[in-house]
Parts: sequence; structure tokens; C-alpha cells
Amino acid sequence: MQAKTILLVVMGLLLFSCNEAKKKPMGNTFNYNLRSQPTTLNPLSSTDAYATRVQNYVIEALGQLNSDTYEWEPALATKWEVSDDGLTYTYTLREGVKWHDGKPLTPEDVKFSFDAVMHPENKYNTATKKPYYENIDYCKITEDGKIEFKVKEKYFGNFDVMTGMPIIPKHIYENPTEEQEKELNKTLVGTGPYVFKEWRRGKFILLEKNKEWWGRDVYPDTYNHERFRMRFIKEENVALQRLEAGDLDFDALSAEQYVKKTSGGNWGKEVFKVQMQNKAPKGYGFIAWNLKEPMFKERDVRVALYHLIDREKMIEKYLYDKSLPATGPWYQQSPYANPDVEPVKFDPKKALELLKGAGWKDTDGDQVLDKVIDGKKVSLRFTILLPNKDFQKFLVTFQQDAKKAGVDVQIKLVEWNSFITLLNERKFEAVTLAWSGGTSLDYDPKQIWHSDSAKNGGSNFINYSNKKVDDLIDKARKTLDREKRIPMMREVYRLIAEDAPYAFMFNAKYGFYGHTKRVEKPKDTFNYEVGLKYWKIK
Repeated sequence: MQAKTILLVVMGLLLFSCNEAKKKPMGNTFNYNLRSQPTTLNPLSSTDAYATRVQNYVIEALGQLNSDTYEWEPALATKWEVSDDGLTYTYTLREGVKWHDGKPLTPEDVKFSFDAVMHPENKYNTATKKPYYENIDYCKITEDGKIEFKVKEKYFGNFDVMTGMPIIPKHIYENPTEEQEKELNKTLVGTGPYVFKEWRRGKFILLEKNKEWWGRDVYPDTYNHERFRMRFIKEENVALQRLEAGDLDFDALSAEQYVKKTSGGNWGKEVFKVQMQNKAPKGYGFIAWNLKEPMFKERDVRVALYHLIDREKMIEKYLYDKSLPATGPWYQQSPYANPDVEPVKFDPKKALELLKGAGWKDTDGDQVLDKVIDGKKVSLRFTILLPNKDFQKFLVTFQQDAKKAGVDVQIKLVEWNSFITLLNERKFEAVTLAWSGGTSLDYDPKQIWHSDSAKNGGSNFINYSNKKVDDLIDKARKTLDREKRIPMMREVYRLIAEDAPYAFMFNAKYGFYGHTKRVEKPKDTFNYEVGLKYWKIK
């Protein structure tokens, strides 16, 4: 799944937290900053990264990825087999596993987890997830109680999709009443190492250790905390203060925080900062243009706007040269990224040439370019919806440079839940967001860039469509040989970059985080993730 980010500030939270800490000891509670509360915790309909992070501690799949090798290891399934023709996958379910409400895990739960996603009438609002599972013909339970998946055709991601599919309890999610469905938005029931206990709106989500978790003996060095408190501290500076005060045990840091705001005081004594690199798939931020808006339908206009974004200055001023200007629709360090695609340079002169060539000019002297489209005068004036306050400084820089070229950019900060609603209803001109890198090293762009994914609330929310891109994505998905697939994906990368449906912003060179001295960790990062599940509290 891909992700989005947001921040907001409530200064009173800091005082509340410090007073709370004085009243009672924290004990073996790991305090983590989730940043924002999820729109919903329902694992079928949720789409944001905040929900996914919570779900990852509560809900499990048939397998799990090793943090160092990135190979699949047994989880709810103890073993799996693949038929000689590569079209049938059979999983043996682990015995004795219980849901957090005490009911046993059954093969019917696994089958339901797949059937719910692929429900033909989209009963469970799973449109964003369907592209991953559409190549699976069916899931059935064999006579000996095993789980059998039959795929329609060979696809390089078949095994990852099935083995990593979140398994949810049929008895809870199959036919909830309207009232029960509302409750499912704010709770979770899984089989995982932590049990959902509480969601205190605006403050935190609390998970408690599942002492009956099957993995205590199988993976004894993982998930050690008695409690896992996920706080919603949206403002970067407030989060940093809470970390330094010991009210957070871990938080991701920005480049600016790492370089400029993490020295003196308790830094290096009670709280520590880490700069790290690993092989995990990386996300990226972007400005997305709604391609149904008349002003954004022309490629030259989108490219011109891209030329008005001074990313080199932003990287130097705000990211301290610890990022690269993005070149295309996924992180450029990936082998699937086209190394021949150059970043779009800041070039106001080129931008004006493109805009004038497309017929934009200031006809009424208001310092804003305009053009007649479909018989109606349209000004080059639009609003970017912003769910992340800390990204505002980047947009202000763009706004100021765009104004000099006759483009009126407005910036509107929107609360996360409202933002998601506007996004899902396609009620925006432009938005700024970020996709996470997902979990797979073998990237599949169908969810975001295929025209099929623009339907029924899919993740292609800007309505991007390019037949060559669609055809190449479809062909690449059927190509099992990675070396043969890479050139196809690089061509997809090039075509999308040339279309400029997003202004792709930055690719991070490093990751940063801070942690308290209460933390014991085996190393700063594993090969494919930081490895929080191995951390302990002293």
C-alpha cells in the first residue's frame, strides 16, 4: 500500500504530556509518534499509511518478510507449495491461532479476506486494493483444510500478494449492521502480537501485548513491549520537544531537525539522533494536478508549472542537501527507475515560453495569465490543498516564483479527514501528498498509474490515462523474468515523467530518527527496515 502524510499543532498537548508523565511512571510502554490519527482503522476500507502502521501490529498475513533478507517467513501459514505450472498456490494454516476475541482462526477467515476485497459490488469499499488481487481467479478451502489460490496467469507479484494479504476475522467483518460498521472504523481485531485497547481521539491509540500470540516461541526476539502507545503529534517542533522530554521514545526526524535542531540540551545524553541508509523501498512527495480541470489537460502547462518549482533551492535551504530532485513516478534509486530521465530544472524563461506557446497571456492586465477554453475565459489561478503544515514552506517558495510568471497559486491547509474526503470525491484542483515505498522491491505501478485504477475511487485520483503506459504495465506484470521486466518498467517511468501528471518533488538519500536512552536496539537499521519490532525498553 502507498502512503500520505500530514501535520497539525496543538501546543497544549506538550503540557498535558509532561504533567501526565510526572503523575505515573511510563513502565514498559513504547511511545511512538504516528503523527496523525487514521481516517478509519477498518482494514478493508482504510487507505492511509497511519491506519496501515497500526494494523501491522494487530493484523497478520500468511507470511512475514525478514527484516534483513527480505525473504518470506512463516506466519499464519507454516508452509506453502507452488504447482509446477506456477498457477496454483497452496498454504498450510498454522494450528491453534486465536483471534483477539478468543475465537479460533479458520480457513474460512482466509477465504473471506480475499473474497471481501474482490466483492463484485465493492460491498466493503476496497477499490484501492483490487488491482493487487485481480489476477487471482479464486481462493478455496481444500478437503484437508488447506488454502488454495488459483491465479489466472503468471504475474511476478502473485506470491507476494497472496502471502502478504492481511487476514481478518470473517465473523466480525462479513455482515456488520450499520451501527457495528461505524464501530469497526475505530477498533481492530486480529491475531497479531498486539491487541487493540483504546483510541483516544486526538491523543493516541494504545495497543497491549498479546501474551497468547503464537509467535512468542517462534520469533522470541520480537515485539517486546508490554504496551505500544501511538501518539498523534502533528507539529514537527512539538514532536521534537516531546522526544527530548522523554515523552516519545521514537520519532522520525526531518533533515532540518537532524541538522539544526538536535544538539544541546538532552541531545547526546537522554535522547539520540540517527542518520541511516537501508535498502527499503523509498517513498516520494509530489504536487498532483487534477487532469479533469481544463487548465491542466495540456501537457505543456503541467511541464511549465514544473519549471517554476525551484527544487534545488528547496533542497539546499530546507533539506540540507540530503535529498535529490525526483525524476519520475517512483524513487530514482530503484532499478526500475529510468536513469536517463533528468530532473526538470527550475527555468522560469522556459516556463513562460511553454505557456505562451499554449496560448496563455494576460489579456486584462491583472498580472495573471488567461486563456479561452471551450468558449470560457480561464485564468491560470488554482488552489493546492495541503494536509501537511510543514510542507507549506516549499509551496510558498513555488507560489512566489509562480507569481512572477503570471501564475496565481493559492495554498489551503486542510484537516486530514476532510482532505481524504475531497480526494475521494475528486473535489480539488491540485493537491500535495506523498506515496510510501510500499513493501515490495519489485514495484508494480498499476494501482496508481493504470487508467483502470481511476475507476470506483481507485488510487489514480487525478484520472491519468496513457494507453502506452497501460499496455506496458499489463505486459510487465506478466513478465516473470526481472531482467526482462526492468526495461519495460523504465519505459513506463519515462513516459509518465514526460507526461508530468505530478510535479515529482524529492527522493531522500537518508532516513533520520531520534530515540530515548530507554531504548535498546540491536542496530541502527536492518537491511530493509529500521526494525522497531526488535527494540526493547530498558
